[in-house]
Amino acid sequence: MKIIANNKKANHDYFINEKFEAGIVLTGSEVKSLRINTGSIKESYITDKEGELWLTNCYIKKYSSSNENSDTNRDRKLLVSKKELYKILGASKKEGMTIVPITLYFNTKGLAKLTIGVAKGKKKQDKRNSIKDKEWGIKQQRLIKNRLI
Repeated sequence: MKIIANNKKANHDYFINEKFEAGIVLTGSEVKSLRINTGSIKESYITDKEGELWLTNCYIKKYSSSNENSDTNRDRKLLVSKKELYKILGASKKEGMTIVPITLYFNTKGLAKLTIGVAKGKKKQDKRNSIKDKEWGIKQQRLIKNRLI
């Protein structure tokens, strides 16, 4: 598994309840561009259009050797099974729930995949607690490492 892009803010801004794997409909030059790690899902989000999931505002740089004139931030269709689609859409209809892109990667077969999560937004206090817990975990690791040496 080769990771192309991570959405670090997803874990900071949301409580992720469930994760799903989705395929992405891409053009050939977009795939080539992603193979040289020129993609970002930092400010992207997932929308529901007529019962289908679409990745919006995902940046994939134009491949230098390509003659194609494609939009770098165009909407890209996500591919999930019907069962998963209904589960995701049903969960996102609940109050406060949203669909968030987490990781863009190539799987072992060489296909571009996106990990998406059904999440609930964090409040300011929750974010502070997350940061505090993270820093305490780092401090614990240092203490354990120094004791063992």
